This record gives sequence, C-alpha cells and structure tokens, in this order.
Amino acid sequence: MSTSTSIHPFTLSIPQSTLNDLQTRLRLTRWPDKEPVPDWSQGVPLATIQELCEYWQNNYNWRRCEELLNSYPQFTTTIDGVEIYFLHIRSKHTNALPMILTHGWPGSILEFRHVIDKLVDPESPKDAFHLVVPALPGYAFSGKPTETGWDHRRTARAWAELMRRLGYADAEGGWVAQGGDWGAHIVASLGYQAPRGLKSVHMNSVFFEPKKEIQIPCQDKTGEERAMYFDRVRDKGHCGYSLQQSTKPQTVGYGLADSPIAQAAWIYEKLRDWSHHDGNVETVFSKDEMLDTIMLYWLSNSGTSSARYYWECREFDSTAWPIDIPVGVSWFPGDTSYGPREWCERYYKNIVHWKEMERGGHFAAWEVPDLFVAEIREWGSKIT
Repeated sequence: MSTSTSIHPFTLSIPQSTLNDLQTRLRLTRWPDKEPVPDWSQGVPLATIQELCEYWQNNYNWRRCEELLNSYPQFTTTIDGVEIYFLHIRSKHTNALPMILTHGWPGSILEFRHVIDKLVDPESPKDAFHLVVPALPGYAFSGKPTETGWDHRRTARAWAELMRRLGYADAEGGWVAQGGDWGAHIVASLGYQAPRGLKSVHMNSVFFEPKKEIQIPCQDKTGEERAMYFDRVRDKGHCGYSLQQSTKPQTVGYGLADSPIAQAAWIYEKLRDWSHHDGNVETVFSKDEMLDTIMLYWLSNSGTSSARYYWECREFDSTAWPIDIPVGVSWFPGDTSYGPREWCERYYKNIVHWKEMERGGHFAAWEVPDLFVAEIREWGSKIT
C-alpha cells in the first residue's frame, strides 16, 4: 500500500493530440507588427521568432526529447502536499557522493543533460556523484502548488526531505547541493538550514542587494566596481520580466498558457541575453535544445505556475544567507549578476572554492558542460 512518502516510477508520454494542438496554434499565430528598431532593444525581433516558429513546425521532433528523458530513471513523490518530479541517477561507483542539482528560470532539468554522464560515470571513481535532479514546484513535470508559501526556503526544506527519503541524509560521507539562478537561492537556503547530512553547497550564481552591500567599503575596489556595473546592466536591460512575474504573474500567465509563441519568446529572449556569445545564441544552444526547454513549459502548462515562484520569493531575492558549512562559488562572465568575493565572505564563513571563469553564462551546465564539470570536481575534491 502506498503512503504519503512513497516514491513512484515515472514515464513521460505526451498524447499526440496535445502535439497536434500545438501545431494548430502555431499555424494560427497572429503576429504583431515588426519592431521599429534594428536590434534586440525592444525584445525578440519578429523575423527571429518567426524563423524559430517555422523550425518548430517543420523540423522539430518532440519525441526525441521525450526519449531522452525516458532514458533516465524518473520518479515522483509528494512532499508537503506537492508532487515533486525528479531524476535519480546512481553511479556505478558505490562510494560516489550524492548531489542534488537544482535549475532555475527559465531553465529545467534539461540544463544538466550534458553533464549527467560525466558526473555519474567519470574516469576516476573519486570524481563520481549519485545525482538527484528535481523540477521546482510549479515547473515541468512537478505539481503546481495550490496555496501560497512555496518560496526557495520551503523548497529547500522539501529538497532536504527528498534526500532523506532517498537514504542520503544518513549516508556515509553525507551529501551536497548545487544550483544556479533559483537553484542558487535554494542551495544557499539549504546551506543556512544545514539539514542532516548536508556537507557543502556550490553556486554558479550569487545574488546580493548592492545598495545594501555597497554601504560597507570593499577592500577590493575592482570587485566593488564590477558588482555595481553588472547590477546596473541587469536592472536596465533584463529586469522587466522579473518585475512582471514578481508582481502580477497571473496576468502574464494568460498569454503564456494560451500562445506557444508567447511562451517561446518569453524564454528565448533570456536564453539569448543570459548566455555568453558574440550575438548569435545558436553558437551555444541549438534550436532543438532551446525548443526542448520551451516545450517542457508548454506541455506542462507551467508558464504561469513557474512565474509565481518570483511572486513567492519577492521578499528575499538574495543568496545572502549566513552559511557555516563549506561553500563553493563559480562565476561565469555571461551571467547577469555578480558579487565580489568580499561580499560573499560576509555571509559564507568557509569558502573552500572560488573561481571567476573566462567564458560561459547563466546556464553554465548547459552552455559550457566541460567547464562546469571541472568546477564541480574541483569543489568536490576540497570537501571530501
């Protein structure tokens, strides 16, 4: 007999009728007029999104992505009233270190598609990890909360419970947590909460309140100036989506739920703006991979529920939690947020790994998988 703590195998199977409906909606898209500017300053250019739509209709194959996801062990379990979907991939090396990987917005579990095998089955057993890769509440294919209160702190508690159910809370050697974007908020909160067995956290994003932190003079003036610069860039060019989702997610959600083009443009813009390239996002992400991520939002109708995560976390959009356990930070230059090490040291009392990379962006595991894996291994070597 199943219980509330039961873990159930999961197989993804999207009805063909749902895919047919998508094709109909794409075919019947009512397009806006062309933007009056020659660049991306008003958002995704009309010609760019029309090209993506044409590819989506004529060349994209969802079943390929479905097959990829079904090649991993997938599960669901209900925690605090919400069904959590996750991958659980154990290494053949029995002494591998358990690690939970957490995505953000507009990401998904697919952010880790290029690093899973490298982390689970490395050449050296000492570099091996058992991986747990959950989808955030309200994101595909996890359940959608029906009550308020599901912020990153509550999610962190759910992740601790998930690791306990999987037997890792009492595992010899403990377990670790890694994340970027909302995933960084969650692992920072985990580090603060320090649940049983958690030995270290790693973030590839750090978020601070510059107006607060800048009041304390920095020894590293260069870092201070860089922090101010990146914050200005983020505020001026990239914050419209965040303001909308953190104040009125339901309103924007109607367009995201009804129009696949609205959902695609909402995500595609961020994939382009937050990654590290020379202006052509397809030098780092293929159309197929970008559409895979867009499809996870569309097929699960999670545009609105994922946007609500911003509303839930609006009171404390920061990774500035006091953390005593070992912390690792890897910062990638194409990201849109930055905090100098001196700021981090005000909160993270035991930074065991810190590196500012030369390339890569906000979606580090997806964009530069080899660099991401090298960072995880180097951090891991300092905590085991």
